Amino acid sequence: MVTIHEVAKAAGVSISTVSYALSGKRSISATTRERIDRAVADLDYRPNAGARMLAGARTNILALSAPIREDAHLPTHMRFVTAVVEAARAHDDDVLLLARDDEVTGIRRVVDSSLVDGVVVLGVSTDDERAEVVRRSGAAAAFVGVPGDTTGLTCIDLDFAEAGRESVRALAAAGHRSIGVIGHPATYVERHTGFIRRFADAFEDECRSAGIATLARYPSLDRVDQRAAADELLAGLPDMTALVFHCNEPVVEAVLAHLVSRGIRVPEDVSVVAACASYDTDALEVPLSTIPLPLEEMCRGAVEGAVRQVDGAREPGVTLLRPRFIDRGSIRPVH
Repeated sequence: MVTIHEVAKAAGVSISTVSYALSGKRSISATTRERIDRAVADLDYRPNAGARMLAGARTNILALSAPIREDAHLPTHMRFVTAVVEAARAHDDDVLLLARDDEVTGIRRVVDSSLVDGVVVLGVSTDDERAEVVRRSGAAAAFVGVPGDTTGLTCIDLDFAEAGRESVRALAAAGHRSIGVIGHPATYVERHTGFIRRFADAFEDECRSAGIATLARYPSLDRVDQRAAADELLAGLPDMTALVFHCNEPVVEAVLAHLVSRGIRVPEDVSVVAACASYDTDALEVPLSTIPLPLEEMCRGAVEGAVRQVDGAREPGVTLLRPRFIDRGSIRPVH
């Protein structure tokens, strides 16, 4: 491995001069800088992480705070992680994954040690403690999601409230007056996962305004519980003609299979919308009309927001992406 001593020798300068040139902490002449830059390029010199941290230079590493919880759907979780990694790669950055349940400690550790340039935060709750950690540290950070207090923060998310309203409007336009909802597990709601509440509140308000009957169930990841939730909707809404999924793919597949076992066809007997879907609804046995979750765009926006802060641009704010409805033929008009 090439050392700073070899760079100094090749450039004909002292080690301290090379250090100043790399850190930018002192001005040096243009000719001297050119000799050092040429030596660095010729020798393919790369300062180690510790040296960069001491010099206050960029590490080209972003931390990703993405705690893996017991009730997480790992394929969806990893889609977010992969999207962040790919977005970071476009900026020549690597990603350090912080996956511990105690996500606050993880962020504090990497920020205090200057191990990373910035942080991207996933799995955001309404009362997320990481928001205050970021505010107090002044770290370059962006949230994929919206905490309750967004003061001084950079956040990006789908407009889940508008997605809830759009789901109702798509079905109401086809004449549906009784709509069931299968949502994410109740543990997500108990954890104050903000996007669920924003979607549900707007969905219910839109139904109320349109005079549409609705009932929601939030089954666990257990297949028996998911089938029971579908049965409860059918019993609680005997005139139900439409169903909205706001949950992960395995739950959708389990409920659809259960409907088939009961002789209920999509869309002949019940119309279906997959709201905020992180999966390809066209690949299901019965393709579903959907409002897709633009997770690549969300993660790319968060990475770009963090990188802009690393580069010195501090422009806090919340960006909500407009939902986009895709008709795949799973909504049938009610006559």
